[in-house]
Amino acid sequence: MCGRLNITDDPWVTQILLDFGIENPYEPRHLGRFIRATQEISIVLEEKVKATTGPMTQRRVQSAAWWLLQEATANGFQPSRYTSFNSRYDKLFVPSSAAYHPFQSSRCIIIANGFGETQETGKVKRYFDFRTAHEPILFAGLYRIWQHTHQHAPFYSCSIITLPPHPKLQCYHDKASPMMLPNDRDLIDAWLDPDFHHVEAFRPLLMPSLYQPLWVQEVDKPSTYQPIGAEHCIPSDN
Repeated sequence: MCGRLNITDDPWVTQILLDFGIENPYEPRHLGRFIRATQEISIVLEEKVKATTGPMTQRRVQSAAWWLLQEATANGFQPSRYTSFNSRYDKLFVPSSAAYHPFQSSRCIIIANGFGETQETGKVKRYFDFRTAHEPILFAGLYRIWQHTHQHAPFYSCSIITLPPHPKLQCYHDKASPMMLPNDRDLIDAWLDPDFHHVEAFRPLLMPSLYQPLWVQEVDKPSTYQPIGAEHCIPSDN
């Protein structure tokens, strides 16, 4: 998956957040037609918090750097030299991989209206934008929390899990496809639950699937996204 997202402020996104039980679905929200890897994005997560009645979990929206591995600097953190805006599906069960521990208990969801892919053939690059028509995409993500010695507030980073290329998307990007989740309440609850460690239950999700139709448009380049040719619809698998 190429590292760019399309996240706009529309009622579908807000409604999804409300459906997920987010008390304040409006902050923090990082919006943009062309959001690149390493930039701040908004993730949905569920964390343990202290309460008067004892430990509990809280679901909320959190700002996170879209690059899972970070390196400490004098003033904070910066993206690691190791590429990690995506986490490969075949590394999730490998204990030595960077994605292993987050997959066990630090899973998140990135809600977006669309994403971009790049197809390279020799020296020729073609750029494609994908969007949904009636509901946002729920990307399966992982996150980590970092603590700087000179800063009190924790720093969050994240990645999007990638799968083998979906047959319907392979002509637009033949290396991988992003992992998307169905909007199923029980599944979402399990995915976000930091105490749900039976990750074998998620294996069926590691086969690429389109849970909703996608509209695809070739563009001149990601930063200007001027259309080339006609937009057309890729049907869902359902």
